Amino acid sequence: MRILIYSYNYYPEPIGIAPLMTELAEGLVQRGHQVRVITGMPNYPERRIYQGYQNKFYLTEERNGVVIQRSYIWVRGPKPRLFDRLLLDGSFMMTSLVQAFNGWRPDLIFATVPPLLVSLPVGLYAGVRRCPVILNIQDIVSEAALRVKLVNPHGVVVKTAQAVEQLTYEKVDRISVIATGFIDQLVEHGIPKEKIVYIPNWVDTKFIRPLPKTDNYFRNKYQLQDQFVVLYSGNIALTQGLETVIKAATLLEYIPEIVFVIAGETQALQALENLRQDYQAKNVLLVPLEPREKLPEMLAAVDVGLVVQKREVTAFNLPSKIPVLLASGCAIVGSVPDTGTAKEAILNSGGGIVVPPEDAESLANAIVDLYKNPQQVETLGQQGRKYAEDYFSIEQALNKYEQLFTEVAIKSTSTPEAQA
Repeated sequence: MRILIYSYNYYPEPIGIAPLMTELAEGLVQRGHQVRVITGMPNYPERRIYQGYQNKFYLTEERNGVVIQRSYIWVRGPKPRLFDRLLLDGSFMMTSLVQAFNGWRPDLIFATVPPLLVSLPVGLYAGVRRCPVILNIQDIVSEAALRVKLVNPHGVVVKTAQAVEQLTYEKVDRISVIATGFIDQLVEHGIPKEKIVYIPNWVDTKFIRPLPKTDNYFRNKYQLQDQFVVLYSGNIALTQGLETVIKAATLLEYIPEIVFVIAGETQALQALENLRQDYQAKNVLLVPLEPREKLPEMLAAVDVGLVVQKREVTAFNLPSKIPVLLASGCAIVGSVPDTGTAKEAILNSGGGIVVPPEDAESLANAIVDLYKNPQQVETLGQQGRKYAEDYFSIEQALNKYEQLFTEVAIKSTSTPEAQA
């Protein structure tokens, strides 16, 4: 089968949707499919075009059998405002269409949102090529913008986004969602339930796996050999409440063995460094993100992995770091709201515990309890690993997507329009 993946993010971007789409594309190639990916020049999370990709309008590469077709995007700094985001998404919308037509006709298109505006070139291309579209919803853009107070809830931007979303949902052939909470939301918007399929995000459990802490690369690099390491790694954005982590760290300075490590994009870490100095949190270590090939060793160095969200976040999407932490065999502490998918996933997995969001004292108490109970840490890690293998393995995701793609492709070729 010929599959076109339309994804704004892809390798070599280390976090977010990029690793997932990379694993999906390469996994499909290993199963005998032809895959090409329409994507932008790599820039996330720094929001700066990577070295080797700058000053290029179009670039086609091949990696592990996947044809990667990149196009120009307009990027302006690590903290884009609303207008900057519109320009960024709009530039990809226009330039990516050229790359879409620069290649073979696919049997189907698999498009991820956000960004929402990707639905416009995908719809145009699909109409010209007469091929079906599967929309993969990682988040509902209009609701995400409201959660982080990026837009006026009654403004024209939200209303426009909602209208585009509704039209997109109605026009695509099928919708895949990464959390069950999305299903009810879509049904409320009049989308037939049979049009929606639930396939959670995954993790490569052969790559991300428990490894020994002894002679560990990450512990040696940062001199953490005898420490109880609490890690937050990933995007540092509006939905995270990392000030809570730094506050919790100050409450635990009386236990010198406990060290908090925050790994993120360099410029975002600078703002946290100012906050760390304000609180005089000497037990907080701020480090850059590790290359993806070093991720298993970094996670193996950790005793507790953090999932942190702000109080007002009611996200239906599953934070991608949860399956990754579970697969690594690392115990999780989630500082997350009662609403949303994060709390449910952590508790259902048996791999972690949950405390109220933006509550530094509760977070500190939970970490101390685990520090004093190494057997519980080990048990949580083992249970989480098993859950990841049972529910979040990439093999299961590939099986489900292959089945979905086959159903959609067969149905498309049997319609009168396809036979005309």
